[in-house]
Amino acid sequence: MLILPVLLATAAILTVGCAGESEAPTQTIKDVTAEEAFNLIQENESNPNFIIVDVRTPQEFAEGHIENAINIDFRSDAFNGEIGNLDRTTKYLLYCRSGNRSRGALSVMTELGFKEVYHLSAGIIGWAEAEYPVTK
Repeated sequence: MLILPVLLATAAILTVGCAGESEAPTQTIKDVTAEEAFNLIQENESNPNFIIVDVRTPQEFAEGHIENAINIDFRSDAFNGEIGNLDRTTKYLLYCRSGNRSRGALSVMTELGFKEVYHLSAGIIGWAEAEYPVTK
């Protein structure tokens, strides 16, 4: 009779212990203001695992973008493949013109399991209005 409670208690302890091990790492998906994005860029200035992604068209990108950004056009047929080729463990700052396209890109990245993505919710419009630098 004493064996059954001991076995049940042992099984419960083992189950709880194993449950913690099988949990997937959490994602950090966060909207940021222009000021927060600027600070994030400054903090990661020498971090090779930090990438700024501009999801506007190549023409918009050429007119002015955040320094060191790469351009992956959200409206391109190749977008999902290009985003899918990026390292999911790298930290990303994502933006577009006003925040609409980058919101769609953020959804794709979230579904693909990217671990850390920051979204400049006001886009480059908000960035420029806050008087942060734009490069060509």
